Amino acid sequence: MAIFRNIGRFLLMLKGMFSKPENGKMYWKEFMHQCSEIGVGSLGIVAIISVFIGAVSTLQTAYQLLSPLIPKSTIAQIVRDTVILEFAPTLTCIVLAGVVGSKIASELGNMRVSEQIDALEIMGINTKSYLIMPKIIAGMLMIPLLVVIAMALGIWGGRFAGEMAGILSTETFDKGLHEAFVPYNVTFALAKSYTFAFIICSIPAFYGYYVQGGALEIGRASTKAVVVSCIMLLFADYLLSALLL
Repeated sequence: MAIFRNIGRFLLMLKGMFSKPENGKMYWKEFMHQCSEIGVGSLGIVAIISVFIGAVSTLQTAYQLLSPLIPKSTIAQIVRDTVILEFAPTLTCIVLAGVVGSKIASELGNMRVSEQIDALEIMGINTKSYLIMPKIIAGMLMIPLLVVIAMALGIWGGRFAGEMAGILSTETFDKGLHEAFVPYNVTFALAKSYTFAFIICSIPAFYGYYVQGGALEIGRASTKAVVVSCIMLLFADYLLSALLL
C-alpha cells in the first residue's frame, strides 16, 4: 500500500504547484538560479561522458565489422544512430539523475529537516510552487539542451577516435553521417529527453520535500530518489521506444 500512498502524494504535490505566484520576480530569480545549477553545473560531466561514449562506440563498432564487404562509412552510420537514439538521451539522463537528482533531494530534504519549508508556509508562501516548480521547469528546459550537446559531442568523439586510431578518415566518417539519415530520430531523442527531464526533477523533489527525520534520513531519501529515478528512466525508455518507434 505504500507505493499507492506515494503515488497519491506525488500527484497531489504536482497539483499543489499550479497556483498563482505570490511574487513573479522571486519565482523568476529562482528559475534562473536552477537553470544555472542544472544546466551549467552539469555541462562538464555531460561533455566528458559524451566524447568518450562516442569514441568507444566507434572503436567497438569497427572491431565488430571485420568484413571487407562492409564499407567503412557504415561505422559512422551506426555510431550516429546509437548516439542519437540511445546513448545521448538515456546515458546522459541516468548520469544527471545521480548528479541533479541527489542535489535536489538533499537540498529540499535539508530545508524540510531544518524547518525552512515550515517557515515559508507560515509566511503564506506556497512552497510546492516556489521550491519545486522552478526546478522542474528549469530541468525540462536545460536537460534537453544538454542532450543535444551530448549528441554533437558524442558524434565528434567518434569521428576523432576513428581518425586517431586509423580506422577511417574524417571524410569517410562525414560521408557516413549523411547516408540514410532519418530526422525523426532526433525528434524521438528530444521526446525522450523531455520525459526524462520531468522524471529527474520531480521524483527527487518528492522524496526531498516529504523527508522526515534528520541527516541520516536525508541521505536515505537522496539514495532512494536516485534509484527510483533510474528505474523510471529505464521504464520510460522502453515505453517510449515501444510507442514511438
